[in-house]
Parts: sequence; C-alpha cells; structure tokens
Amino acid sequence: MVQSKALTVDDYMDEVAPERLDAVRRLRSLCLEHLTGWSERMAWGMPGYGPVGADPTVAFSSQKQYISLYAGQTAVQAFAEQLRGINCGKGCIRYSSPARIDFAVVEAILKEIRARNQPMC
Repeated sequence: MVQSKALTVDDYMDEVAPERLDAVRRLRSLCLEHLTGWSERMAWGMPGYGPVGADPTVAFSSQKQYISLYAGQTAVQAFAEQLRGINCGKGCIRYSSPARIDFAVVEAILKEIRARNQPMC
C-alpha cells in the first residue's frame, strides 16, 4: 500500500492486504491497549497515536515491502539489541514480513514510549 488516503483508521484497515491484516490488527490493538489516553487518528497517510492535540508519537504502516512501526529514535536505540536483524532507520522499524514481528518487543516499546510520555503533574 502506498500512502493511504483513508480518512479513518477503520478505513485504513479495510485497505490492508489480507496476508498482513492479522499482524496490522495486532499492532493497532497493542497501540490502543498501551497508549491509553492518546488519540488514534490518521496522520501522514497512516494510523497514528499521540496525546490529544499533539502530533502522533507512534504510527504504523503497511507498505509495499514492509510493515513499518514509527516509534521514534529514542525507542529504536533503546531496543537495538532486541531489534537486531530487523531493518531499522533512525526512528522506524521495518518488518519484511508479518512473521518477523516480535509482538512482545513491540509491546515493550509501546510501554516504554507511554511511560516516557506521561504528563507532568
């Protein structure tokens, strides 16, 4: 899928290729579970998650060659050991197939991002 023109995340999910749908659904579910209090919305042609009123901090995308998780540079660096062998950019984790996604690592990354982004009291 090239950058989506979907207006909602549900519409985006309807566009995902069947062989990737379970993995992308699981990414969405983990984001909703661990990024509580954040809004889910389409941003930059993909589902994004962030504090209400702010740009998304986390996003994912089903692209032609990869399922990508945009977690930010801090998270990619913090989980470099667990992501060894996975194609990573500065702030992006690119999985060449759904089978390559270690959802326990994704869950840990999301928990770390949420803990790092707690509102100050």
